[in-house]
Amino acid sequence: MQLPIMALDGGQTSIKIRAVDGAGTGRELSSPGVRTDEPLIAQVAGALHRAMEETGTIPQIIAVGLSGLTRAQHDARALHDALGVDGVQRVILAHDSLTSYLGALGSGPGVVTAAGTGVVTLGVGADSVARVDGWGHIMGDAGSGYWIGRRALDAVMRSHDGRGAKTLLSRAVQEKWPDLDEAYIQLQSSPDAVSEVASLAQAVADCAGNDPLAAQISQDAAHELAFSAVTAAQRVGSSGHGPFRVAAIGGVFRNGLLRGEFSRRLQALDPDLELVPAAGNGLDGAQVLASLTSDHPLWQLVSAS
Repeated sequence: MQLPIMALDGGQTSIKIRAVDGAGTGRELSSPGVRTDEPLIAQVAGALHRAMEETGTIPQIIAVGLSGLTRAQHDARALHDALGVDGVQRVILAHDSLTSYLGALGSGPGVVTAAGTGVVTLGVGADSVARVDGWGHIMGDAGSGYWIGRRALDAVMRSHDGRGAKTLLSRAVQEKWPDLDEAYIQLQSSPDAVSEVASLAQAVADCAGNDPLAAQISQDAAHELAFSAVTAAQRVGSSGHGPFRVAAIGGVFRNGLLRGEFSRRLQALDPDLELVPAAGNGLDGAQVLASLTSDHPLWQLVSAS
């Protein structure tokens, strides 16, 4: 028998929760994503309360990986107190870059680039950790879904003005905003503007094989993501140690042209980097987080109550 746990993977698109009972049987739930412009602890506590009510489970351990986690909110004790549930013995809280890493590569050395609405890269060496990007859509997130969607919008509006070439992406944008002259007003006033822009990454992927602008956006995103992965690997001392694993996860990598260019660019920048399939996802990583030991390099990025 194992201790009942609840693992949470909180991203900007959705919050996923897995409740695992003492027999190892899991049940998964999903709810809307976290809003990084609002207090995160209250959002997570609310999602966990709803999950406990729906599953009828009171976990002894809760492990959370969370997007947009700032230093001020990286406080497992605050989350434990906000829950206020008897029976919860321990809460472990980390940025979702850490849980994405654990889900993809486990606890061994390597690099994981997780690219969805946003993007963050985490490198882990023998005794050090390096985070690259993950600075949000205003200051960073190069190569992310938002970054790609923003580039798509730029291409469409240049075409609309006559400042740029025609593009198949115009059709996808007009499906969302039929009147392009009014699109910017509707987008700027939307509370879901970030996810709406990021959703256009799928249109870029769909058009990349037939549209030069979509192909260029895909290639540029791949170069940004590869450069972040190489930077993380170098910062944790990957050089001279033979093949160093890299995993690429998240919806952005469903773009086949982008993923292929990402692999080629990795090899061009550092031939010792080896792109490998991810073993699991961020929710799997949150479950692994529940058993991470304090002597692991990643523990320095963890808050535990």
